[in-house]
Amino acid sequence: MTGAIDHVGIQTMDLENAVLWYREFLGCTVSWDMRGGFSDLSRQRLPGLTRVVEVAVGDIRLHLFTRDRGTHGPPAGEVNQFQHLCIRVDTPEQLRLWRGRYRELYESGRFTFARAEPATEIDIDGQGMQSFYAYDVNGLELEFTHLPDTSEGTDAADASA
Repeated sequence: MTGAIDHVGIQTMDLENAVLWYREFLGCTVSWDMRGGFSDLSRQRLPGLTRVVEVAVGDIRLHLFTRDRGTHGPPAGEVNQFQHLCIRVDTPEQLRLWRGRYRELYESGRFTFARAEPATEIDIDGQGMQSFYAYDVNGLELEFTHLPDTSEGTDAADASA
């Protein structure tokens, strides 16, 4: 039995910056904000847990959370971890619009980025898949992708024309 992914948890050092970023960039709204009352299991798994805010848009739900300073740090480069989160869009035009929106917010100066790197150009692979990569305010890599064979019913040759 396989179910849908319910949410993605994202640890952040600056919760307000992260909430604002996901509201402005993805159009998320805050579903709930928990500032205590965490279960024993949650406190055991995430020592120093202080707050969790769920932001959501469509079927995407993110749990942004903070912990007391000194109870966590970034994982070492050789530690296994999630590499990126990919969001699929329906058309190449939507892909360009998302990249433009990212660039607008990135260059606005309103957000603090853990990795100050602009979004990549849109890349097209040999099968017609189009993608760009960018970092959220926490330094987590996001991929936006368009898969022509699943969203438009075209083949790779049509997509690259």
